[in-house]
Amino acid sequence: MSNATRSWLNPPRPAEPVALIDPAARRAVLIEVVLVFTVTLGLSGMRSLLSLVDSLLRPEPLSEQRVAINVPQATADLIDLLKQLLSITQLVGWGALGVYLLWRGGMRLAEIGLDRRHPRRDLLWGLGLTALIGLPGLALYFVGWKLGFNLAVQPSTLDETWWRPVTLTMAAFGNSFAEEMLVVGYLLTRLRQLGVRENSALLLSAVLRGSYHLYQGFGGFIGNVVMGLVFGRIWQRTNRIWPLVVAHTMLDIFAFVGYALLRGRVSWLP
Repeated sequence: MSNATRSWLNPPRPAEPVALIDPAARRAVLIEVVLVFTVTLGLSGMRSLLSLVDSLLRPEPLSEQRVAINVPQATADLIDLLKQLLSITQLVGWGALGVYLLWRGGMRLAEIGLDRRHPRRDLLWGLGLTALIGLPGLALYFVGWKLGFNLAVQPSTLDETWWRPVTLTMAAFGNSFAEEMLVVGYLLTRLRQLGVRENSALLLSAVLRGSYHLYQGFGGFIGNVVMGLVFGRIWQRTNRIWPLVVAHTMLDIFAFVGYALLRGRVSWLP
């Protein structure tokens, strides 16, 4: 096995951030992590697990059940638009909370890859990741659905309005910003400070990512764990988070907007 391959499979811990030794400081970071994920994606993971259990208890198989991601939130068109925007704002706020806590703790944003030094390279990396994850992920979903491991996922059931493509695109960014900032940039940084090994931290991050997709079924969980392993390792090795945000945003745009445009026009879509 080459040194390059070995470094990707079992990367050394970087010099920064330094592992915390003071028990009080370690306890404060641990409490912070628990609180952050209690009110954000960790809580979503628990709700998603309960949703999957509820689906399994129903008489019909998973493949005959449907679950929608972006749904109408009000009967009045304007109120629905405003509530969609509030949901997007909440997602961006979740991601910003993780970034703020790292910055408030003394870290420079460039240390987690939140700078504009390499915009072209970040964009190209993001587009490459979109292709790498997108097609296999779509195939895995459909195979899992046909085999009965997944629910029929409807990325959008929003009515045809002038603002639908706009809000779906914004929702794609909101999802990607929240997830990549919290599950990758924030969590992996805090785990480094707590002295957790790189591979162990990567696995925890990936399982967390998969947990809040359990409402989609077992295939949704596995697919997102794999995505988490790939995205997390790329961040650990490159310290660039913008490519992950770009790739995740593009994947969700294709799923949300593409489904909304093809829904009812393509027979094999749920």
